[in-house]
Amino acid sequence: MKLVFAGTPEVAVPALDALIASSRHEVAAVVTRPDAPAGRGRRLVASPVAQRAEEAGIEVLKPASPRDEEFLARLREIGPDCCPVVAYGALLPKVALDVPARGWVNLHFSLLPAWRGAAPVQHAVLAGDEMTGAATFLIEEGLDSGPVYGVITEHVRHTDTSGDLLTRLAFAGAGLLAATMDGIEEGTLQAVPQPADGVSHAPKITVEDAHVDWAAPALRVDRVVRGCTPAPGAWTAFRDERLKLVQVALLPDRADLPAGVLEVHKNNVYVGTGSHAVELVWVQPQGKKPMRAADWARGVRIAAGERLGGTDADRADVG
Repeated sequence: MKLVFAGTPEVAVPALDALIASSRHEVAAVVTRPDAPAGRGRRLVASPVAQRAEEAGIEVLKPASPRDEEFLARLREIGPDCCPVVAYGALLPKVALDVPARGWVNLHFSLLPAWRGAAPVQHAVLAGDEMTGAATFLIEEGLDSGPVYGVITEHVRHTDTSGDLLTRLAFAGAGLLAATMDGIEEGTLQAVPQPADGVSHAPKITVEDAHVDWAAPALRVDRVVRGCTPAPGAWTAFRDERLKLVQVALLPDRADLPAGVLEVHKNNVYVGTGSHAVELVWVQPQGKKPMRAADWARGVRIAAGERLGGTDADRADVG
């Protein structure tokens, strides 16, 4: 089949590579989001998908909106049989959906109908799901509600960050998307409507969602840190500045430390939660690179009873 691939971030590149490598399909063009400012100089940089397509000598389309008439005219001129999609980043209007004869087929990183929306992997980690996966489905005008072609499953490890899990799903899902294109071409795959039960939604995670509440149980703190890594990054306040939490470790035998209170040892830093303490393993102070929490603690000289989530004047009543 003649394909026009739509995608933008790094997580979409494995799927594009799988389709480029296929001897059965031709990737005639790629649709991606326009170049965006990046780095300290804020210069415009092409998306990872655009860069990979240009390396492969594939035409790249960067419409400001998929409703743009110039883009739609070019899409009709190319005449794709099908348009596979991975994390494109814009809603597709019906006028675009109607162009390819076999529709637009999305690779979504959840077991639909669970976690429809922009951040399925992050929500799976935040919710403590033990199993997740990826699904290919025919895009309709509703949010991730179209009939499903195929699924793969993936176990969520207890140490997984959303970045770890998404990386595994991106590579496994690339194979699923390529197999889905094969099945559509052969006529051996039929999309099956999603069940009405089990629908959940996964809106974009905000910076406020990533703010750690030390009064919450330790398990919740751990999930917020893992679910918000690498983006937007879990954080807390320390001496009126934001401290990013890169990694924590659960300590089920420490229930004697009040919520938010720091306890510093030579090579370890503990902090109380609403249940039992966690160990701060890696942190990132504002304006600095990630560092071991023990090194950070030595540098800032934490006072006895000092808390996370407050100011320098905050002290715990530790008796």
